[in-house]
Amino acid sequence: QVQLVESGGGLVQAGGSLRLSCAASGRTFSGNAMGWFRQAPGNERVFVATIDWNGGTTYYADSVKGRFTISRDNAKNTVFLQMNSLKPEDTAVYYCAGRESRYSRPNPGQYDYHYWGQGTQVTVSS
Repeated sequence: QVQLVESGGGLVQAGGSLRLSCAASGRTFSGNAMGWFRQAPGNERVFVATIDWNGGTTYYADSVKGRFTISRDNAKNTVFLQMNSLKPEDTAVYYCAGRESRYSRPNPGQYDYHYWGQGTQVTVSS
């Protein structure tokens, strides 16, 4: 059974930092693009960041560019999202996602991702 398990969420003050982790099990994602998405209360789930299979290419939503960094450790089958200078509007449930096909391109479209984690809550207080 394939699982993506996010961790690292929590409550932080504005201006603070958090590092999210997404640990995969059941199959290797070392050859697959991975992404982070988020969903705030009452809103649709939206793209945050994505990374290609070897970390050479990354894309970010404009709202997080310069503050968030996506990275991966293929040896540990894990993807990370370093979040700095957090703002109250970053409050959301953050989801990790993986694409199905090997060497798939990083893509901001959530419907291109086959595997999803259960999400981790990030709350930023003002």
